[in-house]
Amino acid sequence: MNPTCLTVTLRSAVAEITLNRPEVHNAFDEVLIAELTEIMTELCADAAVRAVVLRGAGPSFCAGADLGWMGRMAGYSHSENLADARAAQRMFQAIAHSPKVTIARVHGAAIGGGAGLVAVCDLAIADETAKFALSEVRLGLVPSIIGPYVLQKVGMGAARALFVTGERFGAADALRIGLVNEVVAADALDTAIERKLELVRQAGPEAIRTAKQLLRDIAGHTPDAAANTTVECIAALRVSSEGQEGINAFLQKRKPNFAE
Repeated sequence: MNPTCLTVTLRSAVAEITLNRPEVHNAFDEVLIAELTEIMTELCADAAVRAVVLRGAGPSFCAGADLGWMGRMAGYSHSENLADARAAQRMFQAIAHSPKVTIARVHGAAIGGGAGLVAVCDLAIADETAKFALSEVRLGLVPSIIGPYVLQKVGMGAARALFVTGERFGAADALRIGLVNEVVAADALDTAIERKLELVRQAGPEAIRTAKQLLRDIAGHTPDAAANTTVECIAALRVSSEGQEGINAFLQKRKPNFAE
């Protein structure tokens, strides 16, 4: 693949995807959507990759939908809009279902679908000047495709207020409602992300994959309803090669040797 809207770099088991349309604040169009979906699918299958960092080139993380793309969509038929929306949905699903740890590196604007990218990642670290909005209602639209991911992150109370007003809010409020996990000074952003990546490197790859799948499996279930899933999960991991290595390393007071 030779992406035109993205750049991808690999280092120390980490894939860094940069949205590379700085002239439009990395806004989505159909090409960026297709490329991000494809590259996430490829990285999910790459055993050498432990984590994916999503970032934006230029002054913003992602300003949502591209105006030219929106103009084209306005002239689409209902069936054409369905196909277009499903393509965007597949992009978010590719990130949400990734077995790799996903981290959003947020600076500048994260608006509309850009805020959705923040929500769909496992972790999000923002610089203290970042700005967010779910501003679709101001265009007569709603944050529909990204809605489930935002709701999972911030809860119904915050989502209701933000969905119906479309107001902008800063990094401190994003942290307060749980949209981002950490807020740091701009010059500390990469250091903060590297701290998280080091924690990922110290963990078992299979344990991370299983943890992410477990959360999807038990979401919305009571503890009793999830009981069979949870006991089967831990029993399988305890007898796995990775689980055995982790337990033995702990008992022997040494670092585990986790192999992919």
